Amino acid sequence: MKNPLQLKRAGAALPLVLLAVVILLAMGVGLLNLGLNSRIFAIRTSSGIAARCAADAGLTKAVFEMKEKLKVMPWDESTLPVATGESLPNCDATFSYTVTGGDDGVYAIESIGKSGRAEKTVHATVELRGLFEYAVLSQGSIILKSDTLIDGYNSLDPDDTDVEVRIGTTSILPDQIIISNGVTIDGEVLVGIDGDPDTVIKDLGGTTGDRYAMIEEPTFPEITPPILPDMGTDIYVKGNILNINPASSGKYTAVNVLRAGSMKHPRPATLIVSGGDVVLHVTGDILVGQLCEIQVKNNASFTIYSDGDITFGESSGVDNQTGTAGSFKLYSTGVPVQDWDIRAKSDIFGAIYAPNADIIVYAEGDIGASIVANNLEFKAGGNFYYDEALREISANDEGVRFVVKHWSE
Repeated sequence: MKNPLQLKRAGAALPLVLLAVVILLAMGVGLLNLGLNSRIFAIRTSSGIAARCAADAGLTKAVFEMKEKLKVMPWDESTLPVATGESLPNCDATFSYTVTGGDDGVYAIESIGKSGRAEKTVHATVELRGLFEYAVLSQGSIILKSDTLIDGYNSLDPDDTDVEVRIGTTSILPDQIIISNGVTIDGEVLVGIDGDPDTVIKDLGGTTGDRYAMIEEPTFPEITPPILPDMGTDIYVKGNILNINPASSGKYTAVNVLRAGSMKHPRPATLIVSGGDVVLHVTGDILVGQLCEIQVKNNASFTIYSDGDITFGESSGVDNQTGTAGSFKLYSTGVPVQDWDIRAKSDIFGAIYAPNADIIVYAEGDIGASIVANNLEFKAGGNFYYDEALREISANDEGVRFVVKHWSE
């Protein structure tokens, strides 16, 4: 006969085994549930990431398509970029985008990215930006001589006294901006990204506004001369007056405006631009001799694309009688580095875009302008006024581009 105690011990083990099985089963179900939830969370997270990447990709492509549209002249905003259900490469995500607006050169972009059940939407506004956002901008040095004033005005609104004036260099090397004693800059001075203003700016006693490093480096688009009739010759006038008008627009080998006669009895030459918009592509050099000048009449505008050097002799210059900087424009289109000596024996108004050129400016009067250069030296002390009207641009203007102004998810 078996011992009753042994039977009781054997019977007591069974509930313990069942309890252990139940505990292990509960733990297993819990672990499976945790794994399942983690897997679902991972899928949702990865889908969300893929949807966000797709939305950003759609935004990027929309901006690219807008830039491509700028290359087709004239600008046509009757059909703006749109896409529906485009696949993001190497994954199952898709994106769709629309571009709307156009008021004042500002466009709104909505991009929707989808992956599985995840959906992300991003919004952005892009705006047109032109070549002349700065009063003075260089890739290298800016040298300002004593008694130079840099300020701003608005030729489109004489009552506008709140003009944003900036000068800057994209360089971060020491002493790239030299501000001599007596120089006054009624605006900001900027240096290249991550540059130290105290190192890049050599201040010899000037007065300026805030000084800081750029957070976004300006671009320097390459300018291509328009297709113009090839005249096969130069523009040449000596000791006389030559009138040109829109019918004179074309491609020339050089421009020479030269003095005749002796030093005691000089006969200066004058090149007069009148009657509308005159556009020249000059493949060689431009020379305006001593006492000679180029006159831009009130009823005209003058645009020059220059592949060569530009030299103005003593007491020569450009007399832009329109009073607006946008009516006289110079673009450098040659191989770096071009040398430009610009003189003004009276007031001058003009916009100079020459990131390929080293420029020296001599002035005996006020200058209303914007200058982009490789290196710039402002020789004679005088008044330099940035014309804020140069920021008023259209999609058909030279060198304009779209930039992202705001972004949000």
